[in-house]
Amino acid sequence: MLTFTEGQVLAWITPILWPFLRVLALFGALPVFAQRGVPARVRIALAFLIAFCAQATLPTMPVIPLDSSIALLAVVQQLLIGLSLGFAVRIVFSAVEFAGEVIGLQMGLNFAGFFNPMTGGEATVTSRFFGISVSWLFIVTGGHLMLIAAVVQSFQAFPVGPEPFAFLRAVQPQVWGAEVFRLGLWIALPMIAMLLFVNLVLGIISRVAQQMNIFAIGFPITVSVGLIGMLLTLPMMQMPFTMALEQMLQHFR
Repeated sequence: MLTFTEGQVLAWITPILWPFLRVLALFGALPVFAQRGVPARVRIALAFLIAFCAQATLPTMPVIPLDSSIALLAVVQQLLIGLSLGFAVRIVFSAVEFAGEVIGLQMGLNFAGFFNPMTGGEATVTSRFFGISVSWLFIVTGGHLMLIAAVVQSFQAFPVGPEPFAFLRAVQPQVWGAEVFRLGLWIALPMIAMLLFVNLVLGIISRVAQQMNIFAIGFPITVSVGLIGMLLTLPMMQMPFTMALEQMLQHFR
């Protein structure tokens, strides 16, 4: 009769259990894969596949009894690290969407807002366009591969252990919110300068030719220049997006 001991079962499932929980928590907070259109079964299957394929490069996992308090703390640690990694990517996406909000404000398109079911709030046309563009850019530039490499390397920087809050003290994810405004203004700065120059020219025209209805011609000119500027600057978004993504993922390596 074939029998197994508790130690043997733990030795079999431990190497894949903790990576699976960490990757699953990551997919629960990742902008592209955490959308409602992605079924939960797909996220679970992808998390198991990544945890299984990464076994060759992962360090040795500690054998922790699953009915102990140490196992509960280890589960909390995997959830915190996975959610923080997804939150770091979400920061980069929010920065690009914030750049779209600022550009839409300068173009005068902030009145064209609609409900965004992905975020559960209001979004402008330019912000939604930038969000969709950066989602495609994330896949095309291999951002998902960088993310998988980061979550695998995180087991070297933050191994499985009974101290879940040591990770929070080390990386301090609560201060990452300021990166949204810094990165967003960095991406939107060329468009802000261009539209500011257009508004300055329109202001001079309104003072020189006061009989001209500047409100009738100013809006179409501003929107046209803004759309042309977005068309010209969109191919250059790859560099700041990639740099910001690598900077945020560097916390986990």
